[in-house]
Amino acid sequence: MKNLHTLKQISHRCRLDILEMSQNGGTFIGAAYSCIDVLVYVYTNLLDVKKIKKKSTDRDIFILSKGHGVAALYSILSEVKLLDRKRLSHHLSTKDNIYWHPNLDMPGIEFHTGSLGHGLTIGIGMAFESKIMNKNNKTIVVMGDGELNEGSVWESLLIANAYQLKNLIVIVDRNLRQANKTTEDLIPLEPLNEKFEKFGWDVFECNGHDFEEINSVFASIKNNHNDKPKIIITKTIRGKGIKSIEDDPNFWFGDFNSDQLIKLKNELVGEN
Repeated sequence: MKNLHTLKQISHRCRLDILEMSQNGGTFIGAAYSCIDVLVYVYTNLLDVKKIKKKSTDRDIFILSKGHGVAALYSILSEVKLLDRKRLSHHLSTKDNIYWHPNLDMPGIEFHTGSLGHGLTIGIGMAFESKIMNKNNKTIVVMGDGELNEGSVWESLLIANAYQLKNLIVIVDRNLRQANKTTEDLIPLEPLNEKFEKFGWDVFECNGHDFEEINSVFASIKNNHNDKPKIIITKTIRGKGIKSIEDDPNFWFGDFNSDQLIKLKNELVGEN
């Protein structure tokens, strides 16, 4: 794992980037903050960014199925030099393609997600293609927990198991929220780990904001040599990093004025 201090610094910069995108139309700040630490780890420790940049046929594949959290993806893509950092300031501008969901016209983005549940089905197709072509790469899909209410997700889980897609890793951003309600108040999901196991997946859990725990889980996956697809339930907090907005349903989306932005930036800086 990269130096822990370095990872925390990257996450902090990414949170500042997301805040900047949470104005002039706003962005889904809560969803972006809950998954940013996982994305930082994945892009700095797991994915072969050089091959992604070259668009090599055997490149690693990353799909953000919870497409509304894309501000986090834009930021980390700029950190690993897949996206020109200057373009972050174009968020929601008509002169660029940076907006509320991933766009295939953006470097490093494999699929235009937004319709929840579709990212997993596409990821399974890509992982299956890699398997039959004997490619030595990984397909990683990040999903929201509210997204699990889509029926296509459970069909996809069965298919991935049936085709023994051991090159597929799904990460569930378990922030316990769907829009402005809790997942368990809408359609209860628990016990999630048991459900995934019954569908034939290897299941892991960790704190999605703790780099050492995340690293430990991926080390376990690396040492796991069976043919099952893998799923990681990352326990996260929507809006993690700014206490005043953490797990607050009023901040699942943020469109802040200049005064609010200054206050939130000061709070973020003060907590790091």
